[in-house]
Amino acid sequence: MERTIHKQEINMTETLMNRINELIGHYPEENRKSALIPVLHEVQDAHQNWLSIELMDKVAEILHIKPVEVYEVATFYTMFNLKPIGKYMFEFCQTSPCCLNGVENLMDYTCNKLGVKVGEITSDGLFEVRGVECLGACGYAPMMQLGDFYKEHLNEQKIDQIIEEARAGKIILHDK
Repeated sequence: MERTIHKQEINMTETLMNRINELIGHYPEENRKSALIPVLHEVQDAHQNWLSIELMDKVAEILHIKPVEVYEVATFYTMFNLKPIGKYMFEFCQTSPCCLNGVENLMDYTCNKLGVKVGEITSDGLFEVRGVECLGACGYAPMMQLGDFYKEHLNEQKIDQIIEEARAGKIILHDK
């Protein structure tokens, strides 16, 4: 299996460092490692929504922990991306209620519509389709997460509309 190394420019701005220090400040000095998950979120958000090894090393340095401690967390949780991703990542819930309501067919439809396979990024860098574990919205199946928001009771028409709105730049990804 070939391993691709992705390079990333590290840009720890003053604003980002202030936010990181604010998060660290929520914990006693001897427990600053407890800020790891929120710090990783902030750093990922500030770096095109993914974390390179070098960036994770920088987080370890800031938190005064070993790099492997950062890698363990970043590789465990699917909310952290370890390679560049599409701007609009369609994260379809693939657990029982969504599957029973046709999410697998919707994933196939979306992939065909975008011309990609699950896990691939469209050539324009806009879209990626992923299957994820339960998103906790079983009553709204089939559903997906897009940025910070849920898209629920999905069907082909709603997928078409979401793609059209994303291409037009009308989709808000984050509530910050």
